[in-house]
Amino acid sequence: MHVPDGFINAPTSAVTGVVAAGAIAVSLRGARRELDDRTAPLAGLVAAFIFAVQMLNFPVAAGTSGHLLGGALAAILVGPFTGILCVSVVLLMQGVLFADGGLTALGVNITDMAIVTTVVAYAVFRGLVKLLPHGRGSVTVASFLAAALSVPAAAVAFTFLYWIGGTTDVAIGKVATAMIGVHVLIGVGEAVITALTVGAVLAVRPDLVHGARGLRQTLRLRVNGELVDAPAADAAPAGSALPAAARTSRRTLWVTGLVTSLVLAGFVSFYASASPDGLEKVAADKGIDAKTGKHATSDSPLADYGVKDVTNARLSGGLAGVIGVGVTVVGGSAVFWAVRRRRGADVSPTAVENV
Repeated sequence: MHVPDGFINAPTSAVTGVVAAGAIAVSLRGARRELDDRTAPLAGLVAAFIFAVQMLNFPVAAGTSGHLLGGALAAILVGPFTGILCVSVVLLMQGVLFADGGLTALGVNITDMAIVTTVVAYAVFRGLVKLLPHGRGSVTVASFLAAALSVPAAAVAFTFLYWIGGTTDVAIGKVATAMIGVHVLIGVGEAVITALTVGAVLAVRPDLVHGARGLRQTLRLRVNGELVDAPAADAAPAGSALPAAARTSRRTLWVTGLVTSLVLAGFVSFYASASPDGLEKVAADKGIDAKTGKHATSDSPLADYGVKDVTNARLSGGLAGVIGVGVTVVGGSAVFWAVRRRRGADVSPTAVENV
């Protein structure tokens, strides 16, 4: 759903740019409360993982593919404010380095793919977690449904923006029907990827999953015919959804996640679907792309996810993917560590004395 230059007119793009800038400013402040020394490295990894998985287009219908948007996954793993920042970092890297998503449309893309998906997904997730029984299974189910709904929500948001500032004369009803219809299918893929990833992290380090904080799966024992809580030493730690025995080191989790991202972007991406994604397909079918402009960084050595002058397609795409993951994890980690250090600076001795 990367919107290129030319789909949306300049005034609307400017307004979404202001909205995006405001949301990022708010998210930078909000992320200070979400990030600590344990979760800041995970946030950079989440951004890199989203970049990698977005390279894996999967078929959803005849001649149409989809890929992860990532807002739901980021919000559930590291929090909604940090999640908006994660997806925004990915979109910035894609637009500047890989000519994917227009630069004048960056505000549109951040509003649609980072803000809308994250806010909708996290609101749905929190509502479902309150209704479902506490435990790992409920977190995974809520992740699936939240992710599934976030994608058509983004399609609705794009349709609204196109209705306000579209540059071609296409009936909005046709755009809405086509966009929402195909993105409901893409949402299923998003839901599967999100649930599997959240479930995998829950299985090894539930204490690092933002969406699982406050949940406690208490072990119940039958004593003299009555169910009683197990002793605290045997139960899950506060804020954890699994027993401590299922945990693993943060370093192991981070290295495993990074290696997985590199493999997905550097090798598996070669086998991704070559069909146009949902927005590209709808734009071509309905004529939305009639005024698409040339990307400002189309001459980038990494444009279109290939390395310039590397003639072997598999090697070119693989190198571009590896470079993208590396740049994203470094850039994202730098942002999140800066936010984390800012939080530490805010907690001054004077502030502590006044508490």
